Amino acid sequence: MSPPRRNIVIGVTLSLMTVFLSSTIAAVGKHISPDVHVSAMIVAQYSISFLFALPAVMRKGRAGLHTSYPGLHLIRGVSGVACFYFYFFALSQISLLEATLLRSTAPLMVPIVIFLALGQGIRRASIPPLLIGFAGVVLVLRPGFAELTVWHLVALASALGLAVSMISTRMLAATEPSSRILFYYFAISLVVSIPFFLWQRGDIPAHAWPWLLYMGVVIYVCFLLYTLAYRYMSASALAPTSYFGVVFTGMLDWLLWDVLPDGITLCGIALVVCGGVLVLGGRDDSTT
Repeated sequence: MSPPRRNIVIGVTLSLMTVFLSSTIAAVGKHISPDVHVSAMIVAQYSISFLFALPAVMRKGRAGLHTSYPGLHLIRGVSGVACFYFYFFALSQISLLEATLLRSTAPLMVPIVIFLALGQGIRRASIPPLLIGFAGVVLVLRPGFAELTVWHLVALASALGLAVSMISTRMLAATEPSSRILFYYFAISLVVSIPFFLWQRGDIPAHAWPWLLYMGVVIYVCFLLYTLAYRYMSASALAPTSYFGVVFTGMLDWLLWDVLPDGITLCGIALVVCGGVLVLGGRDDSTT
């Protein structure tokens, strides 16, 4: 196998492993949501990830902690926390497939967030894919919005948080090492999450602790795998693999909760995936 082809195989494999493991985290979150508050899930995953990320930064001393972009790190941390909070809240009320699909609209929101926050115009070629993707969202929410609930909008808010996190990560990656980016992300996210956890003061049953440990360890493994995948393929080339999360969560929804999507939902999924892939395919690596 030639080096370019081998890089593609390795990069896609690592990315698909990340997406699958992320889907299992979502399934675990939905499974324990009746007994464990979302704030406990968030604190557990960020606490464990922070402990894993700490040694790599501390080995470099002050140089490992110094950053010229504290504001951008703060934006990434807060938006990442918001994404997970909204996502897990939505998971507790709507199907795993619907929540994941609506969060997967983040790539569609990226050009809009860039336009509103940074003043960069939306390229004319991106408009048709955006319309296709959001048409898919409308189908998932049902024509006439007869079955629309506030939790579907919460899942969309999760996508907005993810879009902001994607943009800030891309901007930080231009100058900051991955170890520093991960450290500040986990540290800021943990600091933001702890007050909500203390405010809720929810008891954590004994049977939930292994699941919380699983979520914390696996979320860190996901970050490592995805970072490693970037060494073999560009971000724009890897991004469409995230839509396999819709496939994986759909399978888990069926196997664990016996939930099958209807024809309208499947059409909506196809449109969202098509629009997202077209939007991502139209951006090069220099694009924020």
